[in-house]
Amino acid sequence: MSGETMTPDEQTQPDDVADETPDETPEASLDEAPSESSSDSEVFAVDSGGEVTEFEIVETEVFAVDAAGQVVDIVEVTETFSISDATWRMPAETEPQERIWMAFPPAGGYLGESADDIDEARTAWSEVAHAILRFEPVSMVVDPHDLGAARRYLSTEIDIVTAPLDDAWMRDIGPTFVRDESGRLGAVTWRFNGWGGQEWARWGNDSVIGALVAARTGATRVASSLVNEGGGIHVDGLGTVLLTQTVQLDPGRNPDRTKEEIESELARTLGATNPIWLRRGLYRDSKRFGTRGHVDIVATIPSPGRLLVHSQQDASHPDRKITAEILKTLRASRTPDGEEWDIIELPAPQVLRDDEDFVDYSYVNHLVLDEAVIACTFDDPNDEVALNILAEAYEGREIVGVDARAIFARGGGIHCITQQQPA
Repeated sequence: MSGETMTPDEQTQPDDVADETPDETPEASLDEAPSESSSDSEVFAVDSGGEVTEFEIVETEVFAVDAAGQVVDIVEVTETFSISDATWRMPAETEPQERIWMAFPPAGGYLGESADDIDEARTAWSEVAHAILRFEPVSMVVDPHDLGAARRYLSTEIDIVTAPLDDAWMRDIGPTFVRDESGRLGAVTWRFNGWGGQEWARWGNDSVIGALVAARTGATRVASSLVNEGGGIHVDGLGTVLLTQTVQLDPGRNPDRTKEEIESELARTLGATNPIWLRRGLYRDSKRFGTRGHVDIVATIPSPGRLLVHSQQDASHPDRKITAEILKTLRASRTPDGEEWDIIELPAPQVLRDDEDFVDYSYVNHLVLDEAVIACTFDDPNDEVALNILAEAYEGREIVGVDARAIFARGGGIHCITQQQPA
């Protein structure tokens, strides 16, 4: 997720925000919240020395979801928690994938205030899902009240998982998948607090989506006390992690954590031994509806030793100075092997503003699949330039452009609404 704002005058600090209360009525709703029942039991695994290395919690959840009050989904969830000294590593996004996870824009959320707004959001999310589906399976988390609507927008080939939602930025609310040295799948569940406890955000439901997705995949859950989002990190699978000081060091996220403590936690959970800190993210992303600086609209790592970096080339845009500083920082940084990065600049779209402010449209915010790249387009003259650069950076993959303006209007791009599960 990246930023959307009203006017610069309305923002004096990154967390000076305003409430948004949509009035959309769900298509298929119940008079009461979905019913839930659960029963828990624990199973412990013990090593040869008698030490507990992990434990499982078996929990059964029942959701009543349709307009007639009929139970349509009964889910038995088994979660395995790691409490051992396993070495976890987040694979690069170019490594083999099992499927892509997404979330369906819920009615009554801030993604759309009117029926037309929520239709626009759902259409945009669905177009991305269907573009992915040509190449890989897609699992979509859907709020139980929106199940009927989701079935109208989505192909029957998309796997639907029901759970209450506040929004649909799966990169941020979902888990970050990792593997240990034996190849075991893990899922890091960060603490999520609405991008630093922003006034307009709601996260009661979203804060448990990471655990739900982890359980559905059968991954070992790697619980973290760090407030973080998937859009706030990029890795190369070899030790590098790209970060921004305004996210992980945000007082609204981790007020009592030092940079060294954060780096230690990222080493434990992601295998990140080469942290590269950027001072901040893009201009629009620092405004009212922004994340305060997610790196996934700024830079990514398409292959070992190479960076793709957002480059604003118009001097009238505030991001011109910001991206120049980012490029300077990255040129001074090194790969895990101590080498200089091969840096390729991805020019920003030529469009500079929308109805609110300067835009942060970015071609960096793409999704890599095993055989394709789902790329953001903006009906802009630079679309073709960017797609050609991506084709060179991801040689052998089909480059599929999807209009991302409706997604960016709500605060993010294609990478922000997706999360890859490694094969």
